[in-house]
Amino acid sequence: MEKMADICFNAGMSEYKKKLLKISVPIILSNLIAQVQMLIDRIFLGRMSILYMSAVGNATAPVWTTLSFVYSLSMGASILISQSVGANDINKGKDYAASMVKYHNILPVLLFLFWMFLSPVVFKLMGVSENVIDLCVTYTRIYAPVFLIVGLGASYSVIFQSSNYTKPLVAYGLIRSILNVILDYVLIFGHFGFPRMELAGAALGTTIAEYAGALYLLYVSIAKRKLFFTSPGLKRILRAEIIPYLRSAKLGVNTALEDLLWNFGNLMIIRILNTIDEKAAGIYSMVFTVEVIFVVVIGAIGNGTLTLTGEATGAKDLKLYRRIVLTAMKWSCLVSAAALIFVSIFPRQTLSLFTTDKEVIEMSVLFIILVMANLFGKSGNIIIGSGIRGYGDTRWMLFTQILGTVGVILLACLFVFVLKFGMLGVFAAVLVDEASRAGINAIRFWRIRF
Repeated sequence: MEKMADICFNAGMSEYKKKLLKISVPIILSNLIAQVQMLIDRIFLGRMSILYMSAVGNATAPVWTTLSFVYSLSMGASILISQSVGANDINKGKDYAASMVKYHNILPVLLFLFWMFLSPVVFKLMGVSENVIDLCVTYTRIYAPVFLIVGLGASYSVIFQSSNYTKPLVAYGLIRSILNVILDYVLIFGHFGFPRMELAGAALGTTIAEYAGALYLLYVSIAKRKLFFTSPGLKRILRAEIIPYLRSAKLGVNTALEDLLWNFGNLMIIRILNTIDEKAAGIYSMVFTVEVIFVVVIGAIGNGTLTLTGEATGAKDLKLYRRIVLTAMKWSCLVSAAALIFVSIFPRQTLSLFTTDKEVIEMSVLFIILVMANLFGKSGNIIIGSGIRGYGDTRWMLFTQILGTVGVILLACLFVFVLKFGMLGVFAAVLVDEASRAGINAIRFWRIRF
């Protein structure tokens, strides 16, 4: 009897591994396509001037902080919809989805207005140099219209994931990324009779490509609605009350604040780097651009982990819940190991994609290797954190992020301003932060009970 139970469990686990791959792989492909596009974007700009890399680093850090807040706020709906699916209450999940689609557009409109009119204030507070601040403002104002579509994008990303059908995201990634690269080539350098716009061209190309991708997702959500079993119809959306959205937002706000704190810590790191050298933020942006290529793979596995642990929580299956997280963690560690090995063998070749400055390349070799080593701690926080959120405990993740943000800022200040470690002190602080939080989150994970 016990043997039969184990056979049934293993069969069930195999099904969940397939689901984890089914959700994660299209997201991985979509994100990798986007990262290749971003790499090309930064290669174009970095080869023009390291100051353009500093401008992009300074501009995108706070803008993506607010973008991430919108996406993270929708995570509460993702958790509640997945738990409803696990409990076989699809209608309840559709109610949460309908309310999210209807009401998750208010904040992005306010953020659009904020970045259009108040971006110079933000960059002055960040300590951006006079040589770079005008470039930052230009980039941000051209990119700001993306906020007008991010609410719907976040909502339908949740619906795709909770329906275990993320294939359209691959075509979405291809459309926006290929178009972006073409527009970058045309607008940055001024080919085919277009004016040479340089940094402004990069921002405009990205904005146009984002809107093209959004139109495709809108088409898919209408034309293939039957494939998304958590997708609400138009009538349900129009009738949706705000209470389900507020309930999901209450759960998601902890994740949004957690993400905001992480990004705030990153902004403070850039602020510290700006006191070292105006090229320092550019170097930081360059090496973390490489890290992000691998983080998006781990993050996609984390998205699948969140959805499936939510379902396991709804079904009250603790054994399955743990196996999902451990499987995802094993896959993520393999990604991290591959990244560390590759970059350790080819550090200069990787860095030379972004700059031809030999001095900058030599300065960055150690930093890029340290950032790849940091992926192991980051994997723990992404995967185990996703499992804890899938369980419904978003407060814990906010608590550990508060500790982490305070800790990384204090450590960076200690290493840079007191011990005079320079840029090395910043990277050391980041490693300590990720590793310590991964350990704390692992303890919380093993204490979860249904």
